[in-house]
Amino acid sequence: MRPQPLAACLALAVLLPLGAAAQAATPTPAVPATPAPAATAPAPAAVTGRFDNGRVLAYTCQGCHGITGYKNAYPSYKVPKIGGQTREYLSQALTEYRHGKRKHPTMQAQSMSFSEQEIADLAVYLSTVK
Repeated sequence: MRPQPLAACLALAVLLPLGAAAQAATPTPAVPATPAPAATAPAPAAVTGRFDNGRVLAYTCQGCHGITGYKNAYPSYKVPKIGGQTREYLSQALTEYRHGKRKHPTMQAQSMSFSEQEIADLAVYLSTVK
């Protein structure tokens, strides 16, 4: 996830309350509203992973996940093997770390740096590694 510029955050913090106050001050018309036809929003297109980009991005993963028997800073925690896992599992795991549903400081930091496209790219590549 890329940080938003400070100006954008401040603008949201200032303008959102002002918009709500202006909306409350505007009188509601007495004309009965006719229901608008329900517009269905198009479903977001599924992100397709790119193998070559995933191979480049996976270089970072090899430091922990590519060394047989490697242990990280937590002595009782063995780093899982991710090569050959399914695309669905890898994508779900990175997304859950990114949203804080899975707790591991290093993996949360790594996943926050990836876009949805990059997660799909990693999943496509890592699912083929033996």
